[in-house]
Amino acid sequence: MSIGMNQKETINKISKQDPQSQSADLVAENIEQLKALFPEIITEGDGQKKIDFDVLRQLLGDAVEESEERYRFSWYGKARARRLALTPSTGTLRPCKEESVNWDTTQNLFIEGDNLEVLKLLQKSYHKKVKMIYIDPPYNTGKEFIYPDRFQDNLDTYLKYTGQINDEGFKVSANTEASGRYHTNWLNMMYPRLRIARNLLKEDGVIFISIDDKEASNLHRLCSEIFGEENFLGKIVWKNATDNNPTNIAVEHEYILAFCKNRNHLEPAWKSSVSDVKDILVNVGNELTRKYTDTDELQEAYSSWFKEHKRQLWPLDRYKYIDSGGVYTGSQSVHNPGKEGYRYDVIHPVTGKPCKEPLMGYRFPKETMNKLLSEDRIIFGDDENKIVELKVYAEEYQEKLSSWIELDGRLGSYDLKELFPEYKKSFTNPKPVRLLDTFIPFLAKNDGDIVLDFFSGSSTTAHAVMETAIREKAKLRFIMVQLPEYCEENSEPYKNGITKISTLSAERIRRAANKLNQQYKNHSSDLGFKFFKLDTTNIAPWDLDFNSFEKDLASHIDSIKPDRTAEDVLYEILLKFGLDLALPTEQHQIAGKTVFNIGMGALIVCLDEAITLDVAEGIGELKQELKPEVMRVVFKDASFADDVVKTNAVQVLKQFGIDDVRSI
Repeated sequence: MSIGMNQKETINKISKQDPQSQSADLVAENIEQLKALFPEIITEGDGQKKIDFDVLRQLLGDAVEESEERYRFSWYGKARARRLALTPSTGTLRPCKEESVNWDTTQNLFIEGDNLEVLKLLQKSYHKKVKMIYIDPPYNTGKEFIYPDRFQDNLDTYLKYTGQINDEGFKVSANTEASGRYHTNWLNMMYPRLRIARNLLKEDGVIFISIDDKEASNLHRLCSEIFGEENFLGKIVWKNATDNNPTNIAVEHEYILAFCKNRNHLEPAWKSSVSDVKDILVNVGNELTRKYTDTDELQEAYSSWFKEHKRQLWPLDRYKYIDSGGVYTGSQSVHNPGKEGYRYDVIHPVTGKPCKEPLMGYRFPKETMNKLLSEDRIIFGDDENKIVELKVYAEEYQEKLSSWIELDGRLGSYDLKELFPEYKKSFTNPKPVRLLDTFIPFLAKNDGDIVLDFFSGSSTTAHAVMETAIREKAKLRFIMVQLPEYCEENSEPYKNGITKISTLSAERIRRAANKLNQQYKNHSSDLGFKFFKLDTTNIAPWDLDFNSFEKDLASHIDSIKPDRTAEDVLYEILLKFGLDLALPTEQHQIAGKTVFNIGMGALIVCLDEAITLDVAEGIGELKQELKPEVMRVVFKDASFADDVVKTNAVQVLKQFGIDDVRSI
């Protein structure tokens, strides 16, 4: 694949070393950012841009730390973990339509593969596009957290670990405390993944990470280094269990750490209209107002219901009134906070006397008060000695995100039992949908917002995103990533033919979608997903073993591996060009050849053999029909009979204003 035209207007091919054949080069991006700030530090060595640290040190002056005695967070292997984060990937994601749901229309992605490699591959297409990340990584209990003994965190290691490549003696072992690197192994696993994940977040994006006491302090320090201490938003304590067999202190909680990409881009306050208790009050109010028209009877009926259920209504346990508009409470928000407000009389409707004023006056002018009075939105006391309150209906309630959540951790298993009634246990320690419901609506609420979970596990995140999208009537998207690790052999899913956690994870999304379709009628939300699997590149020259002459020779015959399809190649092109994997794709037949049209003409790909000038002419006419701002065209290099045909095809395309023509 070439990056452009040479002076002879032929098509150049990209080599294995070319950035276009790999995921984003994070080192090059870092150098460009430094160059923008300090252009004088850039020098050249071996034909590449280099950093002159002596010049950089001079420019930074006293801000450079020279002493060995300094505050820092370090562990064995950190430097290597940092290098791993900066190493590009040459892999790809292969589409699996048969395992997908609503392939042609869905915007959601489910990816089976090692999340480090997948995160690297997503760098170009989803850089600064993810609104929220939630992950529930391994808690480092020393039991289920598995590491290859010769762990290299690259595509080759992943393929060996998942049984796709044989490697005699390759084995895995638990990260036990006896290994001597109990914390360091966990940190080395987490560091590169979080470092790369940060690049995917939008400037106002936020990451939530579930964790327990064993690594909570290390995770906090790790995230402070990657995201910046100033971007720490808080720690949510989740009271999720009752410890009936305590040792010294009964541990009945976990944590959810929250960091943002850039605090300066966040909303000043988070509010969410999603509330189970609010929904209950609104529904009860609607039911009673339909049944009772007399005001006194209506209030009496609601008071009776409220008294019976008050203990389950927190944080709306002050909503004890009802009228024809529904359930409501009184709010003291008529007060002006902190400084002198407006002064005027509000006459009590019974005594005819001015009501007591708030200490600092009213927060809004008299005209606003008169409007509220006319709308019956002001609540008076028995006489004028009580300050008036603002009537606030339950349907207007917006929740805040509390640092304390009390929610039974067993609810996650109950969620799955409803979806997988044939199994007593399908996943170990799944997170409840209601837990994710407590913070997803604060972040993901606008059309196009993407939620990423690269430790997908039981796919609770996907379930919660789909439900939030329906309830909020928002076009939300999710990206799930799950390693195809094997289910335990004694587990019920394994005995019933589901051997991989990723398979079970995707099936959970399918069943959750069916449940939501039954629960919510006539919605238009996206409950499908495109299924992809991590693999080596589809392009033979980008994956050559240069010690094998036969393989090198074969690569000159056809650049595409024999076991790969045109659609495999198509989605690798999307990744390497930085295009969204969910872009609409159409197929056209032009001069007897299959032509893929991605993104309404943004990219045209034809991988058939024996390309003629009629194909180039047809692509040009397609551009005139679709009228994209820019059209890129990709052919297979071996498709042209010779350089003359290739050059003439380029000239035909140029006549239609198509200058970006490449080949693989």
